[in-house]
Amino acid sequence: MNSNWRISTAAGILVAAYFVPAWLKVAFGLMVSPIHGLFDRPNIAVGLFLSNHFHLGAEEAIRIAWLLALAKLTVIAFFAVFVALAARRSVRVTGGCDEALSIALTLGSVICFASMILASHGGEAQALRLHATELLLLVGTAIVMLVERPPLPAKAEERPSRMSTYTAEHFPEHV
Repeated sequence: MNSNWRISTAAGILVAAYFVPAWLKVAFGLMVSPIHGLFDRPNIAVGLFLSNHFHLGAEEAIRIAWLLALAKLTVIAFFAVFVALAARRSVRVTGGCDEALSIALTLGSVICFASMILASHGGEAQALRLHATELLLLVGTAIVMLVERPPLPAKAEERPSRMSTYTAEHFPEHV
């Protein structure tokens, strides 16, 4: 049975199954308690870098935390759109869900890469491992999307190649 599941679609659904609940929990923590959420393990690199180098006050730190939560919620939204589109066979076969996945992978990779750089700069080894692992998940899925062949278009039905096959009976007004 050919179900027309592409490898990149299956990999994207698995990556979405990790990122949606994990980042939703982190984003919810940032929205409810911005200062405390900014210094939790997934965001500690960003929090330490900003507080040490920019000497932000409480209001500025809250704004940064909410912007980080908004960025993570945007990635979650694109993953959710991808999964919803991939559920339909007609969209999945034509590759119509790939755009939402590519946007989620791009934005998520930028967030993870920046967090990884900030964690290495701040000396947070556990946060560095977390962000490096998340970045490898996203980049690996993006590589699978790039390497995999695009979906083949459906073959059109055979049509007559010449008009000479039609007789005058088909076009009585022109005779």
